[in-house]
Amino acid sequence: MAQEFTRHGLWFSLHFLVSMETLMQELTLTNLETVPGRDIVRHLGLVQGNTVRSKHLGRDIMAGLKNIVGGELKGYTELLSDARDEATDRMVEEARGLGANAVVNIRYSTSSVTAGASELYVYGTAVVAE
Repeated sequence: MAQEFTRHGLWFSLHFLVSMETLMQELTLTNLETVPGRDIVRHLGLVQGNTVRSKHLGRDIMAGLKNIVGGELKGYTELLSDARDEATDRMVEEARGLGANAVVNIRYSTSSVTAGASELYVYGTAVVAE
């Protein structure tokens, strides 16, 4: 029993170290079809991330007032920025899980899911570039 625990404990330690090393690796993100100065040596496939966000009553009221006087709707700007970051993080997590060190040809898209809620979707191609 002690040997079995040690083996599992060792596996967990090694797995944890490998996972941490993978997380710390830099992942190149680009909307180009290639990574400038590097060769793509392996194509790992499509990776994606998305999030669905709904409007907030407080933001709607402030946006309505801002429409009267004009200017940037900062509440919605923050909402979209947060959604873009969350969707991108999800795509990066999927790419890392495949062993990629870059995602190329990244594109963003939005769509209305229901009244007051929208999806932000990001996708790209996971690759290994050297």
